[in-house]
Amino acid sequence: MDLENRIQALEDDRAVRDLKARYLRAADGKDIETMRGCFTEQALIEFDGFPRFESREPFIEIYQQIACVPGIFDIHHGANGVVCFENENRATGQWSLLFHNINLQARTLTQMGVEYDDVFHKDGAGKWWISETRSRRTSALVHRVDDSGKPLVTVMGEMRGAFGA
Repeated sequence: MDLENRIQALEDDRAVRDLKARYLRAADGKDIETMRGCFTEQALIEFDGFPRFESREPFIEIYQQIACVPGIFDIHHGANGVVCFENENRATGQWSLLFHNINLQARTLTQMGVEYDDVFHKDGAGKWWISETRSRRTSALVHRVDDSGKPLVTVMGEMRGAFGA
């Protein structure tokens, strides 16, 4: 591989990693437009505990309804990214995620371990997009906080069912 191709490979790797970080930061910041700008229009989105989405707009709508409301605080801490390039315009990625959620209305504190498997595509203008993303929960710790402020563990280990249920 010549120097020009090696530099392009490094730039593409950085662009994919930045894209994933931008998505996670947009989720934390409730930044819908930035989030929308991370996905192709026909992105496949399959997150454990959520319905399957075959385009980004229905996902964005649900996200706004459940996360962009007062009293919801999220942290998506992605790490351990592994990116593999299948060719110059397609890459796959795996990421570990520590998710933390505070829900003041439900009076819950949720912490989950999550694994992501993603597919990325580069368009003709050289911009990378998330075209597929799947996640599976690997662990969960949910506390319900009583009126006196004491937390009680309600889920420890596996979380079954829809998120927030």
